[in-house]
Amino acid sequence: MPGFRYETNQAGLTTTGVVQAASLAAAAEALHARGAVILDLSPVEIVEPSRFNAALQFRPATRDVANFTSQLAVMVRAGISIRAALEGIAEQTDHHRFKRILLRMKKDVEDGKSFSEALRRFPECFSPLYVNMVKASEMSGGFPAMLDRIAGYLIQQIETRALIVGAMTYPAIIAFMAVSTTIFLLMFVLPRFMVLFAGKEPMLPAPTRVLLWVSAFLGNYWAVLLLLLLSAVWGGILVLRTDRGRLAFDRLKLAAPLVRKMFRALYISRGLHTMGQLVNAGVPILDTIAITSEVSGNVLYRQMWRVVYSGVKQGQRISVPLQNSSLLPRAVVQMISAGEESGRLGEVLDEISDFYTRELKTVIKTVTSLIEPAMIIVMGSIVGFIASSIILPIFKLSQIMGR
Repeated sequence: MPGFRYETNQAGLTTTGVVQAASLAAAAEALHARGAVILDLSPVEIVEPSRFNAALQFRPATRDVANFTSQLAVMVRAGISIRAALEGIAEQTDHHRFKRILLRMKKDVEDGKSFSEALRRFPECFSPLYVNMVKASEMSGGFPAMLDRIAGYLIQQIETRALIVGAMTYPAIIAFMAVSTTIFLLMFVLPRFMVLFAGKEPMLPAPTRVLLWVSAFLGNYWAVLLLLLLSAVWGGILVLRTDRGRLAFDRLKLAAPLVRKMFRALYISRGLHTMGQLVNAGVPILDTIAITSEVSGNVLYRQMWRVVYSGVKQGQRISVPLQNSSLLPRAVVQMISAGEESGRLGEVLDEISDFYTRELKTVIKTVTSLIEPAMIIVMGSIVGFIASSIILPIFKLSQIMGR
């Protein structure tokens, strides 16, 4: 189905994206149904992989885009034209879908389109932040330096995501091992061992009887329990796709005792870093705030930046609406206000985001150091309970027989 890139205004906020529809009129009707005022609507090419590659190739990863941006900066700085650079990078890439995208971008540049216009046709690869920063450099100059700045931004986002994933990987493995070990002991080891105590159930200790009941329940109803678990996971995914479900989950992340500092540092660092990069690139402030709201990663922070957008559109400074929000520390709002007054807003935003990036790393180490021993204690307690429930009846029966 054809795709159409749109720019709309809804509730005072300008948003961009891609909508799929049978025709331009159908796309306009779909946007009007959302209550949006269309500012721009034009066809966009959505590259679809072949059937063979569909199972093997997905959209280019952020690292692919970052590597492409770094290579392009080096080649342009060396005096190579964008058209030749795109062709050279396309020949080297192993990602077939990304290669097709680069070759089509090369054709657009050959047809007289600007590089930012060529990028805009592929929103699945190049975000509005990427496109707007490139567009700003085309108007003001310094194209290679801007590409370096974009590549640095993408690499930092990759590193931040890797930190979060790395912090959650070890606890997830420990939790999986604890659950797997418990199920294995209850369903396979315990029933065979308890044959020794057949007919002597009333004489068994209470923990052992409880464990036997759990083992029998799992053995008889494992299929029902598995179905309920899968249904709960699928239901949770569906709930998270709703506005209310997503809002509740994002609130939970900012309220959970162990991880709230981590997520708070993540959202502040991501939002202010994005805003700082766009301000330093010369992107208009309203576009900067709109893009920042979309990359914030949390519904509450997105709502905060949309309030800021409305305030700035009415002539206020960025710091004025932020003063009424509890999502940013008061000191951060004061530094943003000082940056606006001194004309160094971009530098101030970069300094604040660097501080929260360092704090994020520290918080992740702290959270990991707390989670690891807690998970080990939990796993040890479960296995210890099962082992003691098996050993206790042996001691009890030996004492009875000794009498």
